[in-house]
Amino acid sequence: MVILKLRSFFDFFFSLCGLIFLSPLVILLTVLIKLDSPGPVFYKGERIGLNGKTFKIFKFRTMVVDAERIGASSTSEEDPRVTRIGRILRKYKLDELPQLINVLKGDMSFVGPRPEVKKFVDLYTEEERRILTVKPGITDWASLKFDDEGEIIKKSGIKDYDEAYAKLIRPEKIRLQLMYADNHNFWIDLEIILKTLIKLINTRMKRRKVNNGI
Repeated sequence: MVILKLRSFFDFFFSLCGLIFLSPLVILLTVLIKLDSPGPVFYKGERIGLNGKTFKIFKFRTMVVDAERIGASSTSEEDPRVTRIGRILRKYKLDELPQLINVLKGDMSFVGPRPEVKKFVDLYTEEERRILTVKPGITDWASLKFDDEGEIIKKSGIKDYDEAYAKLIRPEKIRLQLMYADNHNFWIDLEIILKTLIKLINTRMKRRKVNNGI
């Protein structure tokens, strides 16, 4: 109980600090999104969270309005529904920043299995439903391994994005999420956060070298 309270305090405090510190960037991205295409700034999609509870996940909108009605849930890098500013946001993971709001509200934690849409949760076996016994998060072991799902789907050559996700990503993702659900603590969470930050920095450096022709 004490550990859960400490984790809740950690999530609340650092998500609040993050939102305050990043507010200038959030304002800038808000303006760019509005200038780029018509529609809301935020994408609010339904996800399944702790104990099967449905909640709205916040992201910066990177696709055209009503994208989910005209295509698959999973997307590749070249999905025509993705806007110009959306490609940049996805490339640098900036579309995920508003999930700090979800952490602040208590729907999510910094570390935990990435929340899924209902149609994929409905496919869970009884064993796989253990994933729902922990609060979903912004990052976890599966997020580290599949940090670029769009690129994996693109290289697969499978035209149906949801089919590609189900075949190439979902099985290993579930295994890693079950591993986290069965074995997690403060130190494991800290390790995941640190590895996530390192991976983000390394990815930025690699892309900068590629863009500079190094």
